[in-house]
Amino acid sequence: MTLLRRFGAATALVVVAIALSTFVAPERADAQVVPQPPVPTPENGAPENGGAPENGDQTFQIDIGGTDGEGPSQSVVIILGLTVLALAPSILIMMTSFTRIVIVLALTRNALGLQGVPPNQVLTGLALFLSLFVMGPTLAEMNNVGLQPYLKGELTQSEAWDAASKPLKEFMLANTRSSELRLMADAANEPPPEDPVEVSLTTLIPAFILSELKTAFIIGFVVFIPFIVIDLVVSSVLMSLGMMMLPPVMISLPFKVLLFVMVGGWSLIVQTLLSAYG
Repeated sequence: MTLLRRFGAATALVVVAIALSTFVAPERADAQVVPQPPVPTPENGAPENGGAPENGDQTFQIDIGGTDGEGPSQSVVIILGLTVLALAPSILIMMTSFTRIVIVLALTRNALGLQGVPPNQVLTGLALFLSLFVMGPTLAEMNNVGLQPYLKGELTQSEAWDAASKPLKEFMLANTRSSELRLMADAANEPPPEDPVEVSLTTLIPAFILSELKTAFIIGFVVFIPFIVIDLVVSSVLMSLGMMMLPPVMISLPFKVLLFVMVGGWSLIVQTLLSAYG
């Protein structure tokens, strides 16, 4: 063991000596200094165009487009697109027919007594596609009169906004009750405009939402009436038979589902919603 320790210590000393000789060794006398090329200047023949290569070398450039005056910059279009995507849920809920449709579908499910059938995903998806169907003509007109002329450079941003918001205002005004619109106008201390299309969006959107909520609950109340009648009849029959311990919902639920299927309930609900928007 003593011999191994001595051998290890000697090996460590040799390694340390080699390392010190490597880092502390003086420079060689015959070492040569490589001269650096002179910095090009206009006096010694450098090009006067900012040092751009003239031998056909390719340079890296970034082009964001829209610099020829024919349309908006692509960066501006991208920013606008991201803004619309960020506000898409709010726009979908507050400025389209989505609110009325999804509330009516949910109330119909509750009237049937089915808490989880159809699932929320199915009702929301159906409401979404029905909203796209209802808003299709309005969105197409907004695209034709506002978005496409703006992308082609025919309209400025403010002009495109005014042109595109007009069809949307007409749609919301056609489905907004005058009482709700008057309520929001009075709350904002705005005088009644000569042309209803001139009303501001900050006043029109809350009035539109209130009108949609009221209309949706009125339709939901009408849907509830036949199912309430079935529940009352079943409860009366069970009471007369002395079966008070039996929940009436267990008996009335199959009859309500059967009635809803026989009359084509979902088709009637969708037809009512679509006809309300013309």
